[in-house]
Amino acid sequence: MPQPQITAVVFDLGGVLLDWNPRHLYRRLFADPDEMEDFLARVCTPDWHRAHDLGEDVTQSCQRLARQHPRQRDMIMAWVDPGDEMAAGQFDGAVDVLAELKAHGVRCLALSNMEPATFAARLGRFPFMNWFDGYVISGLEGVAKPDPRIFQLLLRRYRLEPAATVFIDDSPANIEAARGQGLAAVRYTSAGALRRQLRSLGLTALDPGRPCEPGPAAGRPVSG
Repeated sequence: MPQPQITAVVFDLGGVLLDWNPRHLYRRLFADPDEMEDFLARVCTPDWHRAHDLGEDVTQSCQRLARQHPRQRDMIMAWVDPGDEMAAGQFDGAVDVLAELKAHGVRCLALSNMEPATFAARLGRFPFMNWFDGYVISGLEGVAKPDPRIFQLLLRRYRLEPAATVFIDDSPANIEAARGQGLAAVRYTSAGALRRQLRSLGLTALDPGRPCEPGPAAGRPVSG
């Protein structure tokens, strides 16, 4: 059965368009990289951070965790990062792909695990964040990837045909969940690879030869 014509492209934000990683902040605070990795594995863990993606207040969450780990209080409270140092910047090559899709009239949306306050701040910090035709942000919805319900919400809210919608994410678990809901899903590893993948799905207006910088390292997703 032929692939339906793609009518919408849905982007994850952190790890695809945004260079988000808590290590960008904590490399400045830890002199020893091994201590940093131990801290992120045992204290400020991905499972702990997931509550923030579901809308929990970050400051209150950090305060509770600091009571459990008083010797790490300063490092824990640094997660409440007013300078947003965990987002080092944007991936220019991926943002160029978004710009080209928009220029050719392709409907583009964002589906991301992100705290509400962080999302609001990044709308002001990164101009491309305002290019989308719609958003589904986990912290605003109370459900996060890879929960199938967030994909169902996306499809229902924006009246998307799953097979005609491409979802782009750096997390294998999120890709698998999207495919489980019938979306065409591609794992992001670099902007160049993304161009090739989108062209293979029929979005041939993208320039295949445009030079692009590397994306996040394949194999270690840093975002939800």
